[in-house]
Amino acid sequence: MATDTKERIINNYNRIGKWYDAIAGRSEKQLRRAGLHQLHAMPGETILEIGFGTGHSLVEIAEAVGTSGKVYGVDISNRMLEIAEARVVAAGHADRIQLQCIDALALPYPERHFDGLFMSFTLEVLQPSEMGLLLQQCRKVLKTNGRICVVGMSAKGKLGTMMKLYEWARVKFPNTVDCRPINVGELLSAAGFDMIEDIVTSFWGLSVEIVQSRKSY
Repeated sequence: MATDTKERIINNYNRIGKWYDAIAGRSEKQLRRAGLHQLHAMPGETILEIGFGTGHSLVEIAEAVGTSGKVYGVDISNRMLEIAEARVVAAGHADRIQLQCIDALALPYPERHFDGLFMSFTLEVLQPSEMGLLLQQCRKVLKTNGRICVVGMSAKGKLGTMMKLYEWARVKFPNTVDCRPINVGELLSAAGFDMIEDIVTSFWGLSVEIVQSRKSY
């Protein structure tokens, strides 16, 4: 990841970490859970979450995989790591969740290691040139027939008033409003994943895609 982009992301999420749940947690909760439903983590599986934020999804995935499963998570913000670790410990799942504060463009896991991979409002934070690189990292660490589910702000749908306001805010305040609308399904297909389901929905007038794909080879 480009150094300036990485530093901007780290500084932004370290700054808002304490208030992130109050700012975005409630609005993203339903969408995040819809993505987890698509991922359908099962007992005994090994699952990776990229960009785990304050750790809500980690806890839900850990409950889905059970004591025989394992959950890994990476996030670029050390403040988010601290918050997520506290949430994991409070939920009693520290024994099955392993977290790291690293750049996901260089995932430190063996090839074909994970049964499933989850991202929620993470891919669109990157620069366009980095999105494909991240998805190639995802392909590398997923098992054959492994599943990936990505929830992201979508460029699909109507360019309504809220989307126009959001785009204005993103240009005006790039250090705070940092998610760019993207074509989630198209990016996954271009990275070599086989589409299973692509749902386009919305919140607060902004389009969101919830995409489930599979690595078939």
